[in-house]
This record gives sequence, C-alpha cells and structure tokens, in this order.
Amino acid sequence: MRLISICDCSKLDIREAAVPNSALLTGDAVHTLYSKHHGWLHNWLRAKLGNSFDAADLAQDTFIRVLRHRQEIEALREPRAYLTAIAKRLMLNHHRRRALEQAYLDALAVMPPALAPSVEQRLLILEALHEIDEMLSGLPGPVREAFLLAQLEGLSHGEIAARLDVSARTVHRYIARGYEQCIMAVA
Repeated sequence: MRLISICDCSKLDIREAAVPNSALLTGDAVHTLYSKHHGWLHNWLRAKLGNSFDAADLAQDTFIRVLRHRQEIEALREPRAYLTAIAKRLMLNHHRRRALEQAYLDALAVMPPALAPSVEQRLLILEALHEIDEMLSGLPGPVREAFLLAQLEGLSHGEIAARLDVSARTVHRYIARGYEQCIMAVA
C-alpha cells in the first residue's frame, strides 16, 4: 500500500487515502500511455477529421475508454494500434451522429416556418435521436437499416426486402430484432 493525496476541490479538503500498489501501477501505466501517445493520437485524429476541436474531443473520449479498461494496458504490445482501434470506433459513432443530425436539419429546412419546432424542441429531438441511435448501435448494419426504413420512411417489408436484397421474412426478423433492441435498452 502507498498513501496518496486526494484533493476535493469543492471543499478544498486534502486528505490521504490508502491505494493498493496495483492500482497505482495501472494508473502509472495510463499516465505513461497518455503522455507518450496523446499528442500523436490528437494529430492522427485531426488529419482524419480535418478539425482540431473534434479531434481533441475524440482523443479525450479514447482515453476515457482506456481508463474503463485499465487492466488491459499492462499487456499492450502495440499501444498505438490499441488507441487507433478505439479511436476508429469513436470516429464511426461521431460520423453516424453527424449524419443523423444533418438528416434532421435537412428535414427541418424544407418545413414551413410555422411548423418548425422551437430551438428547445430541436435540441430535445436531437437528444432523442442520439439516444435512439445509441440503442440501435449494437445492431448489425442491415438490421438497423431495415428497422429505420420501416420506422422512419414507412416502407413495407417487401419494399425493404427489395432495397436490401433479402427476403421479406428476413426483413420481418430484422425489424423484430430492432424492436427487441429498443425494448432491452429502455428496460
């Protein structure tokens, strides 16, 4: 065991707490990983995204994910490959979220101003869309697409089957799986 200082900035209370050496070792590993690779990761993301602000956000999110899986850090042989894999998944989510927002904004642009929602309503709708996207993110692409085509565009099973080049029965299973995913996420 080693004693470390803990500061509660809201109360300016500094105290010492006993922390297992293994936790410090993992914390040291995270710190080392961050200090050695954060700059590289930020530059890599900036090159991919073309935007320093989004790159900074995704770099931070990447290291938050690393913190959630600290135990894996000690065994890393290729830290940049590990960080890149996490960052790529986060970029996919980022692009999907942006496409969702843009589709919503495009739909708003063609609405008559009298029917357009207020700014507060828009933010609530965008938040709901992000939550729905998160619920469906665990589904394979075709399942998610079939579910969204049925729910958002109102296409029949036959129309979806033709578009996805699968049988109507498969579309039925896909849509049922989408509903199941939503129910599980809400429960």
